[in-house]
Amino acid sequence: MKHSILLYILISGGVSYLIRVLPLTLIRKPINNRFIRSFLYYVPYATLAVMTFPAMVESTGSPVSGYIALFAGMYLAAKGKSLPFVASVCCIAVLLTELIMHI
Repeated sequence: MKHSILLYILISGGVSYLIRVLPLTLIRKPINNRFIRSFLYYVPYATLAVMTFPAMVESTGSPVSGYIALFAGMYLAAKGKSLPFVASVCCIAVLLTELIMHI
């Protein structure tokens, strides 16, 4: 049993290492292709969105309140409101939605 766990840890560590090292060793010149540069520009935002949006919806008591807070936050962020204000409004939206749903 211990042998297989150690093997799993070594394989996952090796894969993580290769993912980080291979781009540095294979791509030494600057990337000049406009399409690839624009694609790589949005990768961190897409990764953050993929991790954040499901957590926002599933972390509340019901998905309905999560979606209401998500849409309220997206609307306020699109209007250029500050992060503390958007976060506060999202928390209040979840609280009010949960209170209304439990009445």
